[in-house]
Amino acid sequence: MILVTGGAGFIGSNFVLDWLARSDEAVVNLDALTYAGNRENLASLEGDARHVFVQGDICDRALVDRLLAEHRPRAVVHFAAESHVDRSIHGPGAFMRTNVEGTFTLLEAARGYWGGLPATEKDAFRFLHVSTDEVYGSLGPIDPAFTESHPYEPNSPYSASKAASDHLVRAWHHTYGLPVLTTNCSNNYGPYHFPEKLIPLMIVNALAGKPLPVYGDGQQVRDWLYVKDHCAAIREVLARGRLGETYNVGGWNERPNLEIVRQVCALLDEMKPDPAGPYARLITHVADRPGHDRRYAIDARKLERELGWRPAETFETGIRKTVRWYLDHQDWVARVQSGAYRAWVDQNYAGRAAA
Repeated sequence: MILVTGGAGFIGSNFVLDWLARSDEAVVNLDALTYAGNRENLASLEGDARHVFVQGDICDRALVDRLLAEHRPRAVVHFAAESHVDRSIHGPGAFMRTNVEGTFTLLEAARGYWGGLPATEKDAFRFLHVSTDEVYGSLGPIDPAFTESHPYEPNSPYSASKAASDHLVRAWHHTYGLPVLTTNCSNNYGPYHFPEKLIPLMIVNALAGKPLPVYGDGQQVRDWLYVKDHCAAIREVLARGRLGETYNVGGWNERPNLEIVRQVCALLDEMKPDPAGPYARLITHVADRPGHDRRYAIDARKLERELGWRPAETFETGIRKTVRWYLDHQDWVARVQSGAYRAWVDQNYAGRAAA
């Protein structure tokens, strides 16, 4: 049995689905079902006794203590987080609560649980914390990619909250001996991605004939990681990672945002042509967001060297699968685009005049 937090979100639900497709080891899935958590992502597990879903808050210490005592997991895999930079700019409080206070609560609950385990179970226990490359700050055009020893230089409320959680995890290992592992991943994409992030937003807006908003000049560079490759990396780190270590997880796919948008448009032109013309006609440059980091790049050689992991997908294969998934699951997209989602899009993009 493992305990997964945030297992109804984008990366978490992909991990839970992948885990149970490959293993009979049960999962207790704790998720607060905020706007980005969606039970529908897990519909294929309905009635599966290996999946125990619990709606709840990681800041609820009594609930976390109860789940640990009742289910006795051999590991905690911690995905639960507020994760959207734009939302953190508009409302940083939720990010401090979930990402900092929530991680602290989980660490303390795990420490109490782990401390009471028999010796063999105690030795086998792991706490795996899933984090982001954004904690490292921004790179110049020719700077070497982020390694695990790169200094932390977070530039947004979101990345600052994740940096804080990373530091807590490290401190609980060095001070209390809690057997922790940390992964710092680059930009994920793939199925079940909530359509506020770049790739799904572009797909959804293009199909609706809406503008495709690109911040600034669109030359912000990110490394792109297909979500199922990320899940495979987490499995490897959980199984064989060295205690207390951090592992960067990247896709070896550095691309500027504008190139990503143009590639999505080209795939949609191929798979679902618009009689009105090429989707790229909808690209609209808008005012950049405050403090927008210019470039991220992940050096994932440590993970390859120590654990033999490399991504299975190229960007070309992964983005094709992603666009195809959204075309085949437009009912899912329609259901997650609630009134609250539309209000958020209006709030974030209102007043960003075309550049």
